[in-house]
Amino acid sequence: MVPTYWQQASSELAQGDPVMAGLVRRYPNTSLASRGDPFATLARSIVGQQISVKAADSVWARLSAALAAVAPPEILATSAEALRGCGLSARKVEYLGDLARHFGDGEIRIDRWSAMSDGEIVAELTAVRGIGVWTAEMFLIFNQLRPDVFPLDDIGLQKAVALHYYRGERPARRRLAELGESWRPWRSVATWYLWRSLDPLPVEY
Repeated sequence: MVPTYWQQASSELAQGDPVMAGLVRRYPNTSLASRGDPFATLARSIVGQQISVKAADSVWARLSAALAAVAPPEILATSAEALRGCGLSARKVEYLGDLARHFGDGEIRIDRWSAMSDGEIVAELTAVRGIGVWTAEMFLIFNQLRPDVFPLDDIGLQKAVALHYYRGERPARRRLAELGESWRPWRSVATWYLWRSLDPLPVEY
């Protein structure tokens, strides 16, 4: 699913910022795209914590093969031993169980998200063990396609801003936030283009 706002956002960013104009020209015909299922996306983010992409893909494949579906009921019905057998650490098994309980108990209800702010969803998600602010922000950008998320603590964003705006010097958090204000209400889109400048292959989350 491609965001309906993408063309408008790209055009408006390019009009007000020469760096953005160059990046929009450099990366045409591509955009954010959502993988869809929120629970599976969050579960996959937990699986991938602190291991390589290759290792994460391997563990995810084993988990997917072991369960009828990567969904809350299946996670809760599977023993910790069986989940550990897929390559998950004991801590990640705990995290997945907590995520499944939050979905199963209605503490996380995706049907309410359309009426909630980015900050409210971040607060809801970070109540789950193993999900921090950065993970929640990535989820808002890549799964929910929220247009104005600005992950100040993201290393890739900081590197790209240093490269394009500060002659290679990493900006202080306050200066980064101030620069981001010029990209409202499309800070997710600006961030995506800056990520692309470091890695031309679109990120999936």
